[in-house]
Amino acid sequence: MQIRQLHAKYGAKLLKVWDEGTWPKRKLVGEGGTSAKRPPTTSSNSPEGSKNQEFPVFLLSVRIIKANILTSRDALTSSDCYVTLYLPTSSLEKFRTQAIKDSANPVWNETFYFRIQTKIKNILELEVCDADPVTKDNIQFTIAFDLEKVWPGATILEIFSLKPESDACHYSNDDSLEVEFRLSELPGPVEHFVSNCVLAARELSILNVKVDKELNEKLLKAKKNVVLTVQESYEGTQKTTKDLNSFCFHCIKIWGPVLKVKLQNISCKEENDSGYSLVLPLKFLPEGQEVNIDLPVKEASVASFNQFSPLMDTWSSQGPQDLDVRLGYELCAEEQDFLQKRKRVVADALKKLFDLRLDLLEDEVPVVAVMATGGGCRAMAALYGHLLGLQKLNILDCVSYITTSSGSTWTMTNLYQNPDWSHKSLDEPIKAVKRQMLKSKWDIISIERLKYYHKELVERAEMGHIPSFTCLWALVQEGVLHDGANKNKLSEQRAALNRGQNPLPIYTVINVKEKLVSTFDFREWVEFSPYEVGFLKYGTSIRTEDFDSQFFMGKIVKKLPESRICFLEGIWTNIFSPNLLDGLYWSSSPEEFWERWVKDMVESEDNNSYDGYTIYKPPSGAGKFCKIFNDILTDRPLKEGTHNFLRSLDFCNNYLEQKDFIYWRDTVLDTSPYKLTPTEKSLCLIDIGFFVNNSGPPLLKPERNVDVIIALDYDMSEVFKQIEMMAKYCEVQGIPFPKVDPTEEDRKNPKECYVFSDDDNPKAPILVYFPLVNCTFKEYIAPGVKRTPSQMSGGEVNVGPHESPYKTLNLTYSSENFDRLLNLSTYNILFSKDRILQSIQRAMQKRLNIRPRNLNTSSV
Repeated sequence: MQIRQLHAKYGAKLLKVWDEGTWPKRKLVGEGGTSAKRPPTTSSNSPEGSKNQEFPVFLLSVRIIKANILTSRDALTSSDCYVTLYLPTSSLEKFRTQAIKDSANPVWNETFYFRIQTKIKNILELEVCDADPVTKDNIQFTIAFDLEKVWPGATILEIFSLKPESDACHYSNDDSLEVEFRLSELPGPVEHFVSNCVLAARELSILNVKVDKELNEKLLKAKKNVVLTVQESYEGTQKTTKDLNSFCFHCIKIWGPVLKVKLQNISCKEENDSGYSLVLPLKFLPEGQEVNIDLPVKEASVASFNQFSPLMDTWSSQGPQDLDVRLGYELCAEEQDFLQKRKRVVADALKKLFDLRLDLLEDEVPVVAVMATGGGCRAMAALYGHLLGLQKLNILDCVSYITTSSGSTWTMTNLYQNPDWSHKSLDEPIKAVKRQMLKSKWDIISIERLKYYHKELVERAEMGHIPSFTCLWALVQEGVLHDGANKNKLSEQRAALNRGQNPLPIYTVINVKEKLVSTFDFREWVEFSPYEVGFLKYGTSIRTEDFDSQFFMGKIVKKLPESRICFLEGIWTNIFSPNLLDGLYWSSSPEEFWERWVKDMVESEDNNSYDGYTIYKPPSGAGKFCKIFNDILTDRPLKEGTHNFLRSLDFCNNYLEQKDFIYWRDTVLDTSPYKLTPTEKSLCLIDIGFFVNNSGPPLLKPERNVDVIIALDYDMSEVFKQIEMMAKYCEVQGIPFPKVDPTEEDRKNPKECYVFSDDDNPKAPILVYFPLVNCTFKEYIAPGVKRTPSQMSGGEVNVGPHESPYKTLNLTYSSENFDRLLNLSTYNILFSKDRILQSIQRAMQKRLNIRPRNLNTSSV
């Protein structure tokens, strides 16, 4: 074998070899080409908490051999093909072969080496490209190949057919690309990582560099600065300034990070990978020790300086065991502790409510939750009335969770400023919110307010938050709901939970793609509580006070101060990030919407069967036009941007086999890990109403084991619509949930309360559903108390879709309209007392049936 050139790049541990000879022929998998055997695979169907593991590192060789019958897409020139390789679990750099000119059957025989971890899902992306000296190079085909098919000790030859639309044999010799893979274990240290069997955090190298202060000052006077680059670190490139001469870089350890240093004119804006006077692989530095390094400086460029100038380096490897994210589907320790305390409060309340002679044991206490939809100020005001009704019935102390979305979140953020709110009269909070609803809103666009908005936004940007229109909306919203700045923070609501004295509030949004993908093809539930912010799907959470800090591989790389709660409210009620495609979906009827969504989901799952590799062919001219049109439909011009705390976490090699991940699957992109959220720099969080206006998903988490859901629906357009959507969603996802089956009479003349249950499925919660309707309240001022003629006007509450004073965009109510909506909500709860109590009693009895005991309950 004659080697013409050898080039080592430390970041990916990649060697690129041109071989002028021929390689030994390898047989296909299954034809006895190697005696190596695939190691048995293991999987866990119920991921528990995070596990600290260690595994050997492997060297993967990828030999790009040749391609057959490649036709140029440019009619004026012949094919000048080359192949690019991209493996982001080993390197962020994209590598490429030489371009073979004027050949339909190019032969490369070039080999690339990558260090990989086989316990991670490694998908190699190969692009077959046609070089064009005039225009942008054409990508002819893209191949996504799962390296799980390559096991240690084996040599695998893959012949990729480049006819994805045909039914040709997998190993066709026409229009094909031949690639050989070999995998061998590397001697030396193993890699440590922590995983929950879905996502994994890997071991980091952390490099601290300090430029001599005196040197930095001299360089700045000479209009020069020091440029430091660790190419594949989170930070990338950093430069010295007047106030900055110390730097930190975070990089995955097995990638073999390299520090590059050079001097550059301050006015130079170009970033290039040349002119570095120092190239230093971290592996040559003693770990954990401070090292002084001389930086070579050309006297011609800085004549007044010595020939060498000092840098100070220290680096260390940081294991993943002390993560700033929590990897695990179980409830966090704080929530588990809260539930123990809350169950004692609930047990006492149930004992009084049902006149029990014996105390309930912990596992006999049913978990009752309140679930509220969005609806702007209407939802906020009506939720106060509903909670007031539950408090009057002594049922509020039986509730363990309250979940909200959009406008109903405003009620909870106001109430939880008081650590004992559920045991205090709600009269004062209601008076306070009524005053805000009655006041003029013109002040929110005054000159003073605009100056305040500008000052706040500038300060947030300087701290490191991503500027967005949502931040401005949050400040405007604060002006609508408060007289001044609301200094409260979400983590401060823990004071209202430390004795289990109130239900645990959970605020719900969805994460979507910023562009190219519609909400209905990709959406992931995200929940906010005073303890944590987390993705239900990935089993990954962070402490609430760390939200919007900058994360890399599960570690905080830049801690930002916790945002005031008004900025979180701006996210929870982010109504400015829909795309045009969302509008097209919602313009259809509910039946058309669900039929289309379910059909799309089934077809997408059928078309995304994963057999180890996938071929993607770029669109034709007509296809490109469709792509441009799709970009217009799916772009979110006023999107919100939040630092992604999942950033760079890797998927475990068997993540698709995990029950919890599949159970919460909310996207058709599951088999493409490079397209999922951990690869994104930022999150795009929007109002939950742009998919299903329902805050229920956190309550359906199996670990919460919710028995009764009191569903409060503030939709005025169509009764049952939101709860039917939730039931249909659960049916498609395989989540236990009762069937919602109202009669035609119920749809025409809805009542105050409905109870839905599934006796055949003990895991399904009992649903006590409250639509926003004005039924018997028209004639009764209180349950059993008829209105006098002078009181009839108080029962005139228009909560229908036409000419209603409670429309979502209405931010100001009259005193009479506010009182009517509040009283209606309270009445509907009081009127439905028996149904609520019967549902709780059924749930309690269901738990008692597991271990029968006679509590001598009185009948409800």
